[in-house]
Amino acid sequence: MSAGESGARKSPTIFLIAAEESGDRLGSGLIKALHARLGPALKMVGVGGRHMAEQGVPSLFPTDELAIIGLAAIPKRLPMILRRIRETTDAVLRARPDVLVIIDSPDFTHRVARRVRRRDPSIPIVDYVSPTVWVWRPGRARKMRAYVDRLLAVLPFEPEVHRKLSGPPCTYVGHPLLDELGTLRPDKQELARRSAAPPLLLVLPGSRRSEIKRNMAVFGDTLRLLRAQGVAFEPVLPTVPGLLDSVRAAAADWPVQPRIVVSDDDKKAAFRTARAALAKSGTVTLELALAGVPMVTAYRVTEIEAFIARRVIQTSSIILANLILGKNVIPEFLQQDFTA
Repeated sequence: MSAGESGARKSPTIFLIAAEESGDRLGSGLIKALHARLGPALKMVGVGGRHMAEQGVPSLFPTDELAIIGLAAIPKRLPMILRRIRETTDAVLRARPDVLVIIDSPDFTHRVARRVRRRDPSIPIVDYVSPTVWVWRPGRARKMRAYVDRLLAVLPFEPEVHRKLSGPPCTYVGHPLLDELGTLRPDKQELARRSAAPPLLLVLPGSRRSEIKRNMAVFGDTLRLLRAQGVAFEPVLPTVPGLLDSVRAAAADWPVQPRIVVSDDDKKAAFRTARAALAKSGTVTLELALAGVPMVTAYRVTEIEAFIARRVIQTSSIILANLILGKNVIPEFLQQDFTA
């Protein structure tokens, strides 16, 4: 190769797609790890949120608009979602990356991946975080082989699940939360706060706008019931900046106003000092388990979604810690059982 050809060779490029808060956090950690291993010459571009932007990968568009949940919320936002899928696909094809990494949020990221694979099969595609094929729609595993070259699993049982279901090659890489174990476990002073009065109670209604609308009222009624029973507590509600106004409005009539925190440092400090938590089912339950915080979990979807879920969900729990432990240690209250 001539000096001119060598000089023209482009730096390695990775295109990352994270459509929601949880994926954005995973993407941020991945960016730091890749730069540490491969050096500053590595070029990374893509779609993500504030955490990835802080690592030097600004998003093509704001991903807050994609943070929806539930079948009922989709129709009125479908044109926007489809437009963003097209825009993201076109951006990947223009970038011609050495690898495309899709992170969680399969309803969005997998649609992009399938389109990229059809239009340019030469681009390798890595999926970071397996869809929950072990909970429902196991047939997705086999279908993923057509457009996913390597799956990076964050739960230890997932490689075997994909092997049995004829999914794509799957490697367990560990859950990123394990890297944060030191920031989640309390020191002596924080441990003393856990035992002090009044106890700090974490309230975790979710990180999507629809979850705030669906969960805040019941969590507020729960606090009202506790207060009526003479239970003393200090509520702390971690949220994300984009939901701050919605959370404040939804908590305005709560009997005890929560201390609302948005920074990661304040959130982790609350996890290290909390006595207990009311939490929406999701990744946050694994954070609580690692922090050693007892919890009660809840989840509710529309009746149509619940009807479908009852017929397709194949596990006895939807709590990650329960699935890892292999027994239902953490209580969960779903649908009609989700009451104060």
